[in-house]
Amino acid sequence: MARTFEDLITEADAAPMEGWDFSWLEGRATEQRPSWGYQRMMGERMARAAAALDIQTGGGEVLAGVPKLPPLVVATESWPPNVAEATGLLHPLGAVVVADEDEPPLPFADKAFDLVVSRHPVTVWWQEIARVLTPGGTYFSQQVGPASVFELVEYFLGPQPEEVRRSRHPDDARREAEAAGLEVVEVRSESLRTEFHDVGAVVYFLRKVIWMVPGFTVDQYRDRLLQLHDRIESEGPFVAHTTRFLIEARKPTGPPDA
Repeated sequence: MARTFEDLITEADAAPMEGWDFSWLEGRATEQRPSWGYQRMMGERMARAAAALDIQTGGGEVLAGVPKLPPLVVATESWPPNVAEATGLLHPLGAVVVADEDEPPLPFADKAFDLVVSRHPVTVWWQEIARVLTPGGTYFSQQVGPASVFELVEYFLGPQPEEVRRSRHPDDARREAEAAGLEVVEVRSESLRTEFHDVGAVVYFLRKVIWMVPGFTVDQYRDRLLQLHDRIESEGPFVAHTTRFLIEARKPTGPPDA
């Protein structure tokens, strides 16, 4: 029997938000994955590192999946429920979790890490990344690209101006990395198909990824959610497209310190 609109949105509105685990959406939404395999590539770099920093680790799920961690691993996170989640997951693996407000400066000394990673950072402080990297050290990150899932964003917010649609562009990331003194080794980007199979999946996603529709609540958007429910029931899954890009940059070795 098909579940009612009220059942779906009530369940999704009560779902826990801790961590960066989207398993709640299994069977209810699908997202095509980038071809490069970020976690595998990150794991290869972790296996060669001596000291690594994972910025904005979320609940620590991605870092915890790395087969071999360096001798020294630190992760930062700003949201208190995620800090607790990441601590419980990563401490047994030997990684230290630091509560950090995601504002510069990073709470670490200059040249502290030979590898800095981040998956889907909300903000990227390039000057700080360059500061904490050792000469020859690497920054490796998968990031959300421009106009990601904007079919859904614009369903709720209406057409967005071009400057909003273009934000998080990989060309800008390259320029900012170079302005911070880093050498960009590689940039790759892909557009990937995402499907939402019921309105509860949409509610959960927008509660979890809070910057998509800022201030989203079920009560505020109840009418649009009901229209979306009817649309999915009659036409099938709501289709959107995520954009992702991979960027790797290296801090030049430069002349030895005087």
